[in-house]
Order: sequence, then C-alpha cells, then structure tokens
Amino acid sequence: MVEPLKRKSRQTKDGSTPSRIAELFGEAANRTSLAAGRATTFILAVLVIVVWAITGPIFGFSDTWQLVINTGTTIITFLMVFLIQNSQNRDGAAIQVKLDELIRVSTAQNSFVGIEHLTDEELEEIREKCEKRAAADQAAEGAVQNTGKKARRAAERVAGAE
Repeated sequence: MVEPLKRKSRQTKDGSTPSRIAELFGEAANRTSLAAGRATTFILAVLVIVVWAITGPIFGFSDTWQLVINTGTTIITFLMVFLIQNSQNRDGAAIQVKLDELIRVSTAQNSFVGIEHLTDEELEEIREKCEKRAAADQAAEGAVQNTGKKARRAAERVAGAE
C-alpha cells in the first residue's frame, strides 16, 4: 500500500517558504470547501432559509427582514468565490503534477509535460494532431483486425479442404 506524502516544509517556485498567511488561507480554503460540500451544510442552509421565511410575518415582511437574508447571502457568496477558486487552483495543480509524472514514467511522449502553459491556439494544434494520430491508430487497428479475419478464413478453408 502506498502511503500519502507527509507534509514537510513547503517551498514556493523561488525556493522560499510560503508565508504563514498563505498557509492559513490554504488550510481555511481546504476545510471550508470540504465543509461546504457536505449534506449537513446544505441542510443547515435550508434551515436558515426556512427560519427566515417563517419570521417574515413576525417582522411584517419589512425591508430590514429582507435585508438580513440579502446581506447574509451576498457576504457568504462573495467569500465562497475566493475559497472555491483557491481549492480548484490547488486541485488542478495537483492533478497536473500527477499527470506529468504519469507521462514522465510511461511510454507517452514526454513532450506533453507542461503543455498547460501553452496558449489556447497551441493547445488546439496539439489536440488536432492527437486526434489525427488516434484516428490513424484506429484505422490501423481495423486493418489489422480485417487481416486477422481473412487469415482465419483462409486457414479454415485450408483445414476444410484436407
């Protein structure tokens, strides 16, 4: 069984260690994104809305009553945008590193390592080349299968003639 990597002193691209604030933000973003995706968090949000809706008649559906939910949801949405983006950035970077390592140790072309840094046009060009290569491979595979079928039929005819 492979053990996950243990956290060690992190280093940035330039070799320095990230600031304490960056580490705290990353940890908060990770924990928040995990909590936000849970069913209990969704149920809690629904309960808040239900309680707010029930209190509408009590407060006479006043502007203040409406302002409470509008302000609360705006603040939460604003903060969640940054936390979710941070989590997606880290997840994307981690997946990219894993893919790069798989490419590096496999028979795939090492020239694909790092292509995420290319322009959209360069990526499109590579995608088209890969699709053409895949189509050619598929055609070749079909030709091999047809040849195999013909060889089997010929062998069966020879075997039947004897």
